[in-house]
Amino acid sequence: MVIAKKPMKIREEVAALKRERTLDTAVDLFYEKGYVNATLDDVADRLSVTKPFIYANFGSKNELLSEICLRGVMAAKQALDDVLEFDLGPGETLRLFITRYVAAILEHQKNIAVYTREEKNLGTAEAQKLAALRKAFVAKLTSILEQGVASGEFDVRDPNMAALAIIGSVSWSTFWYHPDGRLTIADITQNMTHLLMGLAGLKRA
Repeated sequence: MVIAKKPMKIREEVAALKRERTLDTAVDLFYEKGYVNATLDDVADRLSVTKPFIYANFGSKNELLSEICLRGVMAAKQALDDVLEFDLGPGETLRLFITRYVAAILEHQKNIAVYTREEKNLGTAEAQKLAALRKAFVAKLTSILEQGVASGEFDVRDPNMAALAIIGSVSWSTFWYHPDGRLTIADITQNMTHLLMGLAGLKRA
């Protein structure tokens, strides 16, 4: 029985590796050329494979786009959900969230940039799913800010607007951050945490 299971495990690992290679290549091409201009032939050529290799894991180019966008959104969601598990006060929760959120967004820079630019090309069901995740994300961040206002830690007139401003500021960094640039992810995380905590009305970050 044990011997019979090993080949299946290897096949699953190989399939997962092929899927990841396809996604990594597709996100690079969608980021470089745009979703409309990048083709599955481009993806196959860069991978040095034929299109059936791609279709073995993804039914269409749009399915690739959906998975790329979902991974970016889920990275942001995970950063927030992980911080909420600590059950800290509003100030420390926001500080830790921003730190992890900035890092997660920049580590998934291309996914987030592709999602921002190509959301209009998603299928209706996929777009609605991601919009629901984004709405829940904004609601959770707004709640943190509302709690901070109630406790006197934050000074913001409109917590929902502040939440959107924080999200927008961090998301936009995917368009100017460069891995070989002057600032590292750690530098940007530190600076943006300071700036965005100030936006929430805290003078120190």
